[in-house]
Amino acid sequence: MYDDYEDPDDERPSKSQLKRDMAALQALGVELLSLPEKRVAALNLSEALMDALAEARRIKGAHEGKRRQLQLIGKLMRHVDPAPIREAVAEFKLGRAQDSLQLHQAERWRVRLVEEDTALQDYIDTFPDTDVQQLRSLIRAARKDRAQAPEQRNGRAWRELFQMIKSQVLAQARADGTAGDDADVSDDDHDNHDDSDRDD
Repeated sequence: MYDDYEDPDDERPSKSQLKRDMAALQALGVELLSLPEKRVAALNLSEALMDALAEARRIKGAHEGKRRQLQLIGKLMRHVDPAPIREAVAEFKLGRAQDSLQLHQAERWRVRLVEEDTALQDYIDTFPDTDVQQLRSLIRAARKDRAQAPEQRNGRAWRELFQMIKSQVLAQARADGTAGDDADVSDDDHDNHDDSDRDD
């Protein structure tokens, strides 16, 4: 009857606090799964925890096996220093946010270059190392493709233009120290979205 009584003068963590701490560690362990494997390896975690993370990655879906595996990760997390892990997760999230901003910047440049004649000089002023001849060629091809009926567009020039702009935007960001370490983002999501935007 009195098993759950918590003495207010007892300096040990309460049961409810221990439960919260365990839940926080399990949540941090789940966030480890979002990190690239090379970043996880750099944390020098125990072999047991590394194996548990690898197994969790192999389990697809949200069934009972995945839930039990995440609980195991939470238990193993009790034996590690969470501070470096929290720092690594925070740095990764910041890098992804910065990468996203730069990719959106690249997309805005692509739209401007195709839609506005005056944008070319602005772009050259911003990225003076640009291969202007190649850029002009890609802009012309993207405009020509865009003028076609939606079912006749192949989108190749549109994608190549984005690739060129993205590489320059990210290179400039790295030079400025504002690019994340994981800026290798596929263009597919942007291109799939853009194709729908260009069907007007």
